[in-house]
Amino acid sequence: MASNTKQTSARVATVAGRTLQNDNASAVQRSLAGSALRQAGTTAQTGARTEDRASRALDNPRSSPVTRTLAGSVVSQSNRKR
Repeated sequence: MASNTKQTSARVATVAGRTLQNDNASAVQRSLAGSALRQAGTTAQTGARTEDRASRALDNPRSSPVTRTLAGSVVSQSNRKR
């Protein structure tokens, strides 16, 4: 996987951690939270499948603010060539 110079911020990592602990979080939120946490403090890059999921979440007007926060972070750390 290619190297990534961007990392998940402490604020978004906190949101991601709380999301994973929330029993009411949706599957999409959990997936995005896991990806965001994986990219905190590392050079990991968003995978194509997760990038697509995050992009669709941002396009959906019914997405919650938490989902949008996580999706924005995940998309910003994706491969620019895709």
